[in-house]
Formats: sequence, structure tokens, C-alpha cells
Amino acid sequence: MAILPIVKYPEPILKKTARTVAEVNKQIRKFIDNMAETMYEAPGVGLAAPQVNQPLRIIVVDPTGEKAQQLTALINPEIIAAEGEISSEEGCLSIPGITCQLKRFAKVRIRGYEPIKGKWVEIEAEEILARIFQHEIDHLNGTLILDRLGPVKRALYKRRYLKNLKELRK
Repeated sequence: MAILPIVKYPEPILKKTARTVAEVNKQIRKFIDNMAETMYEAPGVGLAAPQVNQPLRIIVVDPTGEKAQQLTALINPEIIAAEGEISSEEGCLSIPGITCQLKRFAKVRIRGYEPIKGKWVEIEAEEILARIFQHEIDHLNGTLILDRLGPVKRALYKRRYLKNLKELRK
């Protein structure tokens, strides 16, 4: 397995809608293994294919952040039901050093192709797992946490992030 480079904001791929995966083959399965390895190494609890520069509708999540404890990989995932609301602090591997308070659905039902089981599944998720699924599916739709903020907060966070990025490049 290989650790993949994580794409950082403002790279254009992060703002594009990912393509549907038509065929699950050996190459896709290996890519998913590499995504999981990259997520754990980062460390993170979720990762979407666009974050590793692949415009594909693939996500990996593990709310424990512990290697392969509760790993779920989904291809072509979608939210098919949602309810309630919860507000919590959220960060992103593609926007390091930035966290912001975001409202998300408290409970979601996700449908996607599970490559390990080799079949379509539906997953009911609440709280942190629901938040992770929503965050990663946002990435597949070209939406970042900054896009979920109001215009004033968004401008403030972008300025802060880009200033930090400039200083890191010096």
C-alpha cells in the first residue's frame, strides 16, 4: 500500500463534482486500500477521492481513527434520508489548521456500493459518523467546509488559511 499526497485548498479539483465509478476492478480496490492507509497516516477519520487528486465518487471513513477498527469504504455514496440538526466543530485534511462550527444533519441514511462485501448497502449513521459521511460526500460534490459558512466568516477563514499557507511556503 502507498500513502497518497493529500490535495490542499485552493486546488481546483476540490471544487469539482467527482465522477461516478462505473466498474469496481482491481485498480479501484487497490486505490481504496491506499486511501484508507493515507487517511490513517494523516491522521483522519474520513477521506474522499478528490482529496487525493482523483475525481471519483469514493470515500473511506473510520470514526475511531484507529487503523481498520471500523473502516467503511463506499463507492458512489449518496444521502437518501436525513433528519435533525447538530452543530459541532469540524476540520478538514485539505484545509489544515482550520476548524469551524458547522450545522449538519444529526442522523443520515447513506446508500453506496461496499467493495469489500461486493454489494450495495444502506447505512444508518448518527452523530460523529453522520457528520463524517456528510463531510466526505460534500467533497464528492465539490463542497468544502468553508462553503458552509456565511460570507463574512468564510472570507475571514479563507484569509487566515491563505496567510498561514503563504508563511509555510517561505
